[in-house]
Amino acid sequence: MNINWYPGHMVKTKKDIKNSLSLVDIVLEIIDARIPRSSRNPMLDEILKDKPRMIILNKTDLAEDNENDKWIDYFKKNSTKAIKINSKENINTKRIYNEAKSLLKEEFERRKRKKLDNKKIKMMIVGIPNSGKSTFINNISNRKGTKIGNKPGVTKQKQWIKTNSDILLLDTPGILWPKFEDQLVARHLSYTYAIKDEIVNTEELAFNFIEEIMKLKPNALKERYGIEIEDKKTIEIYDQIAKRRGCFLKNKEIDYEKASSIILNDFRNNKLGKVTLERV
Repeated sequence: MNINWYPGHMVKTKKDIKNSLSLVDIVLEIIDARIPRSSRNPMLDEILKDKPRMIILNKTDLAEDNENDKWIDYFKKNSTKAIKINSKENINTKRIYNEAKSLLKEEFERRKRKKLDNKKIKMMIVGIPNSGKSTFINNISNRKGTKIGNKPGVTKQKQWIKTNSDILLLDTPGILWPKFEDQLVARHLSYTYAIKDEIVNTEELAFNFIEEIMKLKPNALKERYGIEIEDKKTIEIYDQIAKRRGCFLKNKEIDYEKASSIILNDFRNNKLGKVTLERV
């Protein structure tokens, strides 16, 4: 299975991000704590260049706590400011502002020299589809105006959003890149629904997911579905889950399409517990 997804609006988004850089002070890159590597768009380095950037490690409630901490340490060692966030909960806006201000030290010194009484920080929000950008924005701005949803492609165009603090946000649609050289990255993006199910083979995708989760956190499947996993092949585990969930066709054969939907949605909805697919 070869996965690629780069619709036309993402081409436009890439141009919009590049053209809007001069309008903002700093970029907040929202990434998924379950897949911190795969959820970082490699094109952003080329687009943003030397623009100040801060990583928002989002969806930490879905990832393993100790792995979240390891990723924050990893970014710190690589001279990258990163903050852990669960955008569904109250966000410490003051902390985000202060962390951004520390990265904009030269800009604020310039404002001081020119006697500009301007405390506002303009932040551009970027990230892959379904990374939680809109939820983050709604939370930090204390509003419900930005459309959200647990699926890719909800935000269609850039938009400015005011907050009750000295932060002004520029939201941008989720953007991927034209070709995934590493299909493991593509699968991880598909597991987390950054790539639409409609363009992938979900039956094969669920098989790959079972293989991965058995290496990382096998008991998650055992506890969720009440199945035997010791000395079992991937297809045998797949079949057990399908039978447990009553996934059968009219001829009593296993309905892998239905089973794959159950497995992937259980992961996406945290029914398998906290899972970090990519370790430091």
